[in-house]
Amino acid sequence: MKNKYIPVNTPLLEGNELKYITEAIESGWVSSEGPFVNKFENIVAEKAGREHGIAVSSGTAAIDIAVAALKIEKGDEVIMPTHTIISCILQVIRSGATPVFVDSNQLTWNMDVNQIEDKITHRTKAIMAIHLYGLPAEMDSIMFLAKKYGLFVIEDASQMMGQIYNGKPCGSFGDISTTSFYPNKFITTGEGGMCLTDNNDLANRCKSLRNLCFQPGKRFIHDELGWNYRMTNLQAAIGLAQVKRLEYHVKRKRAIGKKYLKLLDAKTSLQLPLNRTAYAENIFWVFGVLLPDNISLSTDIVMTELSKKGIGARPFFYPLHRQPVFTNLGMFGDETYPVAEKLASKGFYIPSGLGLKDSEIETCATGLVDVINNSDLT
Repeated sequence: MKNKYIPVNTPLLEGNELKYITEAIESGWVSSEGPFVNKFENIVAEKAGREHGIAVSSGTAAIDIAVAALKIEKGDEVIMPTHTIISCILQVIRSGATPVFVDSNQLTWNMDVNQIEDKITHRTKAIMAIHLYGLPAEMDSIMFLAKKYGLFVIEDASQMMGQIYNGKPCGSFGDISTTSFYPNKFITTGEGGMCLTDNNDLANRCKSLRNLCFQPGKRFIHDELGWNYRMTNLQAAIGLAQVKRLEYHVKRKRAIGKKYLKLLDAKTSLQLPLNRTAYAENIFWVFGVLLPDNISLSTDIVMTELSKKGIGARPFFYPLHRQPVFTNLGMFGDETYPVAEKLASKGFYIPSGLGLKDSEIETCATGLVDVINNSDLT
């Protein structure tokens, strides 16, 4: 009998999701005007230690709004890691600003903060700090440099809601933080995101930008171009149920990650994720691994073989400086970032969704060990 396929992510919807969404439908409030939106914004902001939460339609929308809210424009530069999803760079490019990349840290897989200061020029306006995979970026160094040079900080905490950095919640750093509520995140609304800030003016600007920039009191008159990036009451109803279980979701993810570490440690030559650093305990948003240089296996071969065993896998992010869309536009030339390039060519992650069963963790670990140690594939 063929094994049941284990996908990379299985969401967990075991709270009041159905109850709240039924309430939203029965009330007739299904658009962005419904009461669940404000409730969801308030509780997420509270969890993140922020004054304001502005719910939007996706994590990408949140980053678009953050960049626009800070008035990043042509002539400005934004320092950011090249190893991240393309969503992070879109509005920087569209605004006419210039992305300036830094490489990754070999051990944490986050941006190498030691490279940031050398990239700062008189045109630098912001640093975009993006937490990846389970460990936060080193925010102390980033915030120090931002203060020293008078720079904005956009903190993308999409993969890190519920994580604590040196006693402070991720999502609480910088001028604006952003998050995503995609199904593979610690809180899901299906699709959705949020901007988080302590600044009243920035909060109002984010609210305006998500709602087509209507003039106050003059609904169909606009002085600026915005977006229809509103979150619906239906999405927020799901999110409210999810955020109330955030601590449990974090606990479950950590349990999954630690079980994988125990099952895989010393059984292959894979580089496994760090369990902790000096500033944070791994939250294991996904369980990523890195192929060693001394074996000829490619990530494509490994993922194909895992798929044959009914185990899902997904590659790490492809570096932004090598994305064909930018190469075709003549951007980033011969720039090279060797650690990010290695992460892209050697890194992938295996199933670690909140709904993953312990027996499935064991199946995935056993399957991965078998594939890596199978000499016929090398």
